[in-house]
Order: sequence, then C-alpha cells, then structure tokens
Amino acid sequence: MMTENHFWHGKRICVTGGAGFLGSFVTEKLKARNAGHVFIPTIEEYDLVQPSSIRQLLDDSRPDIIIHLAAQVGGIGANLEHPAEFFYNNLMMGVQLMHEAWLRGIEKFVALGTICAYPKFTPVPFNEDDLWNGYPEETNAPYGLAKKMLLVQAQAYRQQYGFNSIFLMPVNLYGPRDNFHPDSSHVIPALIKKCIEAKESGAESIEVWGDGSPTREFLYVEDAAEGILLATEKYNQPEPVNLGSGMEISIKDLVELIARLTGFEGRLIWDASKPNGQPRRRLSVERAEREFGFKAQVDFEEGLRRTIDWYIAKQERTAVHDIEHT
Repeated sequence: MMTENHFWHGKRICVTGGAGFLGSFVTEKLKARNAGHVFIPTIEEYDLVQPSSIRQLLDDSRPDIIIHLAAQVGGIGANLEHPAEFFYNNLMMGVQLMHEAWLRGIEKFVALGTICAYPKFTPVPFNEDDLWNGYPEETNAPYGLAKKMLLVQAQAYRQQYGFNSIFLMPVNLYGPRDNFHPDSSHVIPALIKKCIEAKESGAESIEVWGDGSPTREFLYVEDAAEGILLATEKYNQPEPVNLGSGMEISIKDLVELIARLTGFEGRLIWDASKPNGQPRRRLSVERAEREFGFKAQVDFEEGLRRTIDWYIAKQERTAVHDIEHT
C-alpha cells in the first residue's frame, strides 16, 4: 500500500462526475489512499459542455490529475429519445476538457470510455484490438462514438504533444447508489425496482423488454473504482483498456436471479416487440490484469445482494422521511 499512497501524496485530483454513482466510490478510494486534495465539480456550478466553465473549473481546482467520469448516460430508452444530446454533450465535455488540460500542462488525464463504443458484432470476448472493426449497436452509437473520440484525441495528443492521457472502457456497472429512476436507469436497477414494487403491490407478473436472449457482463462499482485508480497509478500507454469482470449472463437468467433475490414469485412476461440491444457482451480482461494488476473481486450474486439491500434501505429511509414531514 505504501507505493499507492506515495503516488497520490500531495497530488491535486479533479474528478468530474465525482458526485455521481461511480465517482462517489472513486473519491472515497482516493481519500483512503491519502490523495492530497480531491476536487469534485458539481453540475450546478460547472457546465462542462461550455469552454468558459471548463476554464473556470481548472482555475478553481488547479489539478495535477484529471479523472473524467462525467457523462450523460442512460438505458436503451433514453438513448433512443436523446441521441443528439448524448452525442453533443458527451463529445464537447470530453474533447474540450482534455484540450484545456493539455494547454495547462496537467500531468495526467484519465478518460473513461464505454463498451458501447465496440462494434455491434464484435467477436466475444471483446478484445481492445477489435474496437475499430465495425459500427456500434445503433441505439448506443451516438453516445458510444462521442466517447470513442476521446481515445482518438488521447492518442493524437500523446503522439504530437507527449501528453499523458489514458482511455479505460468499463463494462456495465452496478451496485449501491446507482440511478434507479425509471426513465433513465440501466437494466439491473430497473429490474430490482420493478421486482420489489411488484412484490410489494402483490402484482402477478412483470413485463420485461426484449426476449431475454442477449448476454451482458457486469462489474461491481467498487471494483470499477479500484481499476480506475490502479490504472491512474500504473498505466501510461496509448492503447485502450477494458475494465470488466469476465463473466457473462443472459438477460433471462439475470431477470430470474433478481426475481429470486428480491423474493418476487410472479410471472415474467417478455415483450419481444421491444429492442434487445447488442446480442452479446463480454470483455477480454487480460490487458488490465497484465498492465496494472486489476482483477474484479466481488462475486456477482453478492454484488446484487448488496445493491438490493441498499435500495430497500434507501426506500425505507425515504418512507420514514415522508412520514416525518407530513
């Protein structure tokens, strides 16, 4: 642990998106590693789509390292409804922030991409070298490609300017503090919420999008945060790196598992008219282990239990708060 603490000692770190789901775990781990100063910009104070806001942020935070986690994200529905916003906001945030970081001589820029950048029919497991062999799955393409441009920028700025920027691609994340809003949540929180509400209301069935055939890989949020910090400490190369767990589960099996863990015993009705998304997703995770010693630690079922427990506790806290203020 001494080397890690030594790396962060006295460093000023700016974590965009640091108040968000993944960011909150990254900032906790930074503090545990005795980072010198961790600056977390809020969306209310800094609109990172605007160049003037980015300059203000860097004036205020004076970072040695930027970890860029901020993104406008959502599930299939949100991507279908807001493709232009997802493209423009994610592109402008990242490209301008990296450029300004280079102008100011910032020591290191850690850009977070997305596996939505992979081609739709990438051979499984997704290997980083296959990233450019086709067009992404259409529903996620505007978001995925906007993020992918940060890889192009990072490599170009390294080549021309010697700027140290790395590009990491986490698989689908899950865990406590995730977004459970029905309009914008990803598959795991959406299913947990749906199963718990159906159980509580005594519903006989729940409806699920698609036919259950696609497979997905999931990475526990705390593992992802650890991977990001290990890469920041140890990885200084142009090649992109996957952050994943290496597991793969079908949506059908996932729904049945969440129903079991939440205690929902009703029927599952599949709406095959709704889009499935990408057919299969599983990452090759060897590069992260080889280059900076990252390996996911939290078992999937254990991670789901923690997430469900957190959500139930949060609902109970909200209910108590509502009673106290009526």
